[in-house]
Amino acid sequence: MSTLIQENGRVCNSSNNIEYFPSVPKKVPYLGPESMEPLSFRYYNPDEIILGKPMKEWLRFSVCYWHTFCWDGTDQFGNSTFTREWLKSNKDDVSIAKLKCDAAFEFFQKIGAGFYSFHERDLIVEQSTLEETNKALDEIIDYLKKWQDKTGIKVLFATQNLFTHARYKDGAFTNPNAHVVACAAAQAKKVLDISKKLEASNIVFWGGREGFQSYLNTSIKREVDHMATMFQMVVDYKQKHDIKSQLLIEPKPCEPLKHLYDYDARTVIGFLKQYGLDEHFKLNIEPNHSTLAGHDYEHDIIMSKEFGMLGNIDINSGDPSLGWDVDYFLSDIKKATSVMLTIIEIGGLNPGGLNFDCKVRRESTDENDLFIAHVNAMDTMAKGLRIAAKIHTDGVFQKMVKDRYNSFDSGFGKDLEDGKLSLDDCEDYVKKEGTDVELKSGQQELYEMIFSRYCF
Repeated sequence: MSTLIQENGRVCNSSNNIEYFPSVPKKVPYLGPESMEPLSFRYYNPDEIILGKPMKEWLRFSVCYWHTFCWDGTDQFGNSTFTREWLKSNKDDVSIAKLKCDAAFEFFQKIGAGFYSFHERDLIVEQSTLEETNKALDEIIDYLKKWQDKTGIKVLFATQNLFTHARYKDGAFTNPNAHVVACAAAQAKKVLDISKKLEASNIVFWGGREGFQSYLNTSIKREVDHMATMFQMVVDYKQKHDIKSQLLIEPKPCEPLKHLYDYDARTVIGFLKQYGLDEHFKLNIEPNHSTLAGHDYEHDIIMSKEFGMLGNIDINSGDPSLGWDVDYFLSDIKKATSVMLTIIEIGGLNPGGLNFDCKVRRESTDENDLFIAHVNAMDTMAKGLRIAAKIHTDGVFQKMVKDRYNSFDSGFGKDLEDGKLSLDDCEDYVKKEGTDVELKSGQQELYEMIFSRYCF
């Protein structure tokens, strides 16, 4: 088992004597708002108490495996641009996977993230058979478990890759071929087992190919029924084996398919309620997906919160000038504040957190760029937390919104809200009070001004 040891103020890997990020200190420090050092935090001070809890508990930062340690810079128009040390080895698959683990845990410790996330196929490439793949996975899971025990770093969520392999070209749980559905189920079962062993806080299901391109060749209701059946199997297995992880579904509106069954938060919530699965699942919201659906950045986060279904956030952002999922690191203070205000309103995200489902640009080829991107995003969320805590403490928006709806706090409005009235009662009220209604300003500009003044 490789472990990190300190030599001359540096962190090294004792199994192969490689330090993957030698120019980064053993832990990125908090230096305060005046610091201009790129490898330092200006606002994220993990143990500082905000509204009765340490910052690290409000934020619960997680680094994703797929973009940070698996992506080599390839895109649909160009070849690899990254020369990551852990990707250059010509060793066998298991040995390469362990090198990736070593690099990942060096990164987690130096950046100060308490959590990480992965697809099971991020850990090791698929082998020739399911048995061989699972055997290789078991070896890597044991390796990860030792790293977790050594460092205290935990899995925020595990998920299954049901979209890359050619067998999933027509979907996974919704595939028209039952054999493919069985393959997807086998992968989901393995991730449930992995999650139990690694004590993952959550398990995410992302239906990137659960949808269709043409109505002509698709039995829509049948596919959605099959998806619900598979999720019920997941619930049954989780309960049978006493797996503690929270189950999450991640909405996405488009890309790679034209029509996806999990379009946005309200669509997924409706699906879960229709099939009686809502008590078992919550939502993992990726704001970049919300914007692809034509919503505001924070829309799906707030919708999930309002209906008690917010479980986790993949805290990235998009680019309105581009029509696809670009997975930028968030650097917008107003958006960060809005997200953190929502989290404060529900008392925190635990067992969820803020997972950086983000990637540096393929032009950003230095390993240090990975750190700088995460530092900036962590600082952005930390500053957003500080501002949101002030807004919450002052209570100005709560009072303004309460006053706007005060007609429902007593008398006729209260009876109406409590479901005590009929249409006849409403008609009688109007006959008595008349149809001349006092028009009150919604004051949107005032709300936005107040929010902006807190942020800037």
